[in-house]
Amino acid sequence: MSKTNPGRFFEDYRLGEVIRHAVPRTIKMGERALYHALYPARHALHSSDAFAQVCGLPFSPLDDLVTFHTVFGKTVPDVSLNAVANLGYAEGRWLTPLWPGDTITSESEVIGLKQNSNGKTGVVWVRTTGRNQRGEELLSYVRWVMVRKANPDAPAPAPVVPDLAPVVAPDALAIPPKLDFSAYDFTLAGEPHRWADYEIGEKIDHVDGVTIEEAEHMMATRLWQNTAKVHFDATARPDGKRLIYGGHVISLARALSFNGLANAQMIVGLNAGAHANPCFAGDTVRAWSEVLDKAETPAPGVGALRLRLVAVKDGATPFALRGDDGKYLPEVLLDLDYWALMPL
Repeated sequence: MSKTNPGRFFEDYRLGEVIRHAVPRTIKMGERALYHALYPARHALHSSDAFAQVCGLPFSPLDDLVTFHTVFGKTVPDVSLNAVANLGYAEGRWLTPLWPGDTITSESEVIGLKQNSNGKTGVVWVRTTGRNQRGEELLSYVRWVMVRKANPDAPAPAPVVPDLAPVVAPDALAIPPKLDFSAYDFTLAGEPHRWADYEIGEKIDHVDGVTIEEAEHMMATRLWQNTAKVHFDATARPDGKRLIYGGHVISLARALSFNGLANAQMIVGLNAGAHANPCFAGDTVRAWSEVLDKAETPAPGVGALRLRLVAVKDGATPFALRGDDGKYLPEVLLDLDYWALMPL
């Protein structure tokens, strides 16, 4: 009897089942150092204890995407090891900051199943929740993936497609206790632009680019304990290329957005997201953002911006997203819709 894990196939999922993911992970300052080495991340709240304390926090929390990557990585062996594609995200909420020394666990509930018409694959929807060692929820989000069938003749389940909110309502955003931007230091943060300076519909070209190196993206994927074969094994794809983990592109784009959004300090909501086209080593990633909405929060001096973050590769036309056919342009890598906290 084999003791290895072949991963789950579409016919292995059951609606309503809860999957507890291995392996718990204690996050410390080493992960922060590696995160800031892999990505040009430099938002002040995630870089300086002193800056965070002026903002009402006990010390600097780890970057919000460290939480996302760690929780996500735990799910891969059970959810997407045999995935054809990661299709989207919704209803994401960062609920508690991640502090150095916290231990992350995660679990997923299957909330939707639908076999594709080809009979060879199906779509699985899961709601994943990451918790710390005290059982407090760090992050909750929905994602859906297209998964292969091991046996094309396996009967299809009754299709269930969950009804997901198109956007996280501003009053549902979790603001860290005691967060206070009323004494915010714009000089130390790196830019003078505050919440009031941004207009709905405004687009920002973040100017800078990062060329993805093979070694760096593989180190990043190992760091998050993401075991998907297509990221490591050059024989796992017909073209012989290692696919860049989509979260690597998210973190690169978020870090690049510092130039123009240096004061968008904390990610608190994930409304939607699509990995529009594959990314490979050698691609140069650039980013632009669009302001989709604005909201005030109960926290002193704190506002929320709803932002579309778009990552593109070489040759992209500025601010171009879709062609006349409504499909993403081939240069578009990522289309992410999220909420971030910013000083008023």
